[in-house]
Amino acid sequence: MNTQFNTPTKIAIVVLSFALIVSAILNVFLYQQGQKYYLLLNSTALDPLGLNSYPNSAEKTQKPVIVFYGDSRAESWQPPDQIKNITIINRGIGGQTTAQVLGRFQEHVASLKPKIIVIQVGVNDLKAIPLFPEQKEAIIRNCETNIGQIVKNSLDTGAKVVVTTIFPLGTLPIERRPLWSDDVPIAIKDVNDYIKTLAGDRVIVFDSSQVLANSQGIVDPKYSRDFLHLNSEGYAALNKEIAGILVP
Repeated sequence: MNTQFNTPTKIAIVVLSFALIVSAILNVFLYQQGQKYYLLLNSTALDPLGLNSYPNSAEKTQKPVIVFYGDSRAESWQPPDQIKNITIINRGIGGQTTAQVLGRFQEHVASLKPKIIVIQVGVNDLKAIPLFPEQKEAIIRNCETNIGQIVKNSLDTGAKVVVTTIFPLGTLPIERRPLWSDDVPIAIKDVNDYIKTLAGDRVIVFDSSQVLANSQGIVDPKYSRDFLHLNSEGYAALNKEIAGILVP
């Protein structure tokens, strides 16, 4: 005897199947994120500032030195092909907050005696807001204070400073939505407005949004590796605009 499902039953089965698929995807994402942050937490406990990431910072070079400094967005920034006869050194560390980047400045940057320091940092502070919403204002204030101090420390070395605005975000994936908040892009704008006030005789503010963002204010998909990071095309676009600035 053949049993035919009626339309409401078919719809219920489809909805349930979809819910199960979404739940499975979310569980995989949460597990991956949990594993990632568990490893990050323990590695940070062993080396809070990431000083062991670059144990031999004082590299000897006869050429002028440019240092790219900050979090994973700085770490992934490949040097511009347009720059010649200059040594470009990267001192980015993935997952770091502004406090960590500030804390390792003397060991990882000052010892290099750079002519130019390019700073990209801040998103790891602000992406914590959904987890600690009651601390939102303090997170933003501390982020701004730390960036200001990083810029000051950079100027104290005698270098020219290029501080980039915090890169815009990419398209928010569905699996991130339970752990996200619209307060984050608002906070990024607030901190970027602060960064723009740091411009001065030896401080150039490089507005990354002018290069990366589309009409919706998010990273153009052609430049996006994932929600928080750029692909090689994104960095190539940045390099095309920033190369002229990186002249000692």
